Amino acid sequence: MSLSKNISINQLSQPLVTALINDANALNLNVYPHATGATIVDAGIEATGGLEVGRRIAEICMGGLGQVSFVQNSHFENWPAGIQVTAKNPVLACLGSQYAGWALSFEKFFSLGSGPARCIAQREDIFSDIQYKDSANKTVLILETDKIPPAEIIAKVVRDTNVSAENLTFILTPTRSLAGTVQIVARVLEVALHKLHTLHFPLEQLVDGIASAPLPPPSPDFLTGMGRTNDAILFGGFVQLFVQSTDEAAKQLAADLPSNASKDYGKPFAQVFKAVNMDFYQIDPLLFSPAKVTITNLTTGNSFFGGAFNEALLNQSFGA
Repeated sequence: MSLSKNISINQLSQPLVTALINDANALNLNVYPHATGATIVDAGIEATGGLEVGRRIAEICMGGLGQVSFVQNSHFENWPAGIQVTAKNPVLACLGSQYAGWALSFEKFFSLGSGPARCIAQREDIFSDIQYKDSANKTVLILETDKIPPAEIIAKVVRDTNVSAENLTFILTPTRSLAGTVQIVARVLEVALHKLHTLHFPLEQLVDGIASAPLPPPSPDFLTGMGRTNDAILFGGFVQLFVQSTDEAAKQLAADLPSNASKDYGKPFAQVFKAVNMDFYQIDPLLFSPAKVTITNLTTGNSFFGGAFNEALLNQSFGA
């Protein structure tokens, strides 16, 4: 597929990054220079951060093309607070920017990078599929981590993006933090699109989408917190995708897209993760998707439905 060459997600996202840094005191963030000259935004390691921080970081993750808001969800008795996500260009916002697909490691440090720097570095196969590349002399990378990246990680990002360290911003969002929890659950639309790509549904047939998921309580334990953010989507996530396809293809997508189509569905994610000795690659990739989907075919006006919410598993996961 071909995305608009006139869209620069780095250009669109930089005002959001600047505003986040300018509002650091009000948002309970720690902002300081790394030894390499890069800017570090601590959104939950030593800093308190908060819900609004996570919402704004989620929009940065989406390259300035996404809208993330807090909503009240009537589907769940115990978890009515939720997050809703839309995007001006869903494929570019979600797969081209928000997807945490850039693996960065050095010695004991490991994190998956997301955000606008990814589409400059082009280190992932997904960019050959969506046919998009950006360039900029200033960029940002969001890392889900509770550690400050070492100089070697900064140097790698400098090499791969050809952006000087002084023009790099790293936003750090630990899973155990409020900001980290929000920005991960705000990936509910991206998770659906990544599943779409995994199922080989033609991305050029996707027109638009809207998604939501309940807001889970953070946990000081990494595995528990990580499990809760996944379960919010697996058992409470909803997505409506608008496509232009045949009704047969739309109906099949509604059946295949939800999380309950996976053989690994049925237990909180932390239990599934433990059962495979903490190896993500042993988990069925079809598990990572929203609980319930509506596929609306704009070609015919017909809609198709799949999946189901599971508040019992949400309660089990969320520590009710």
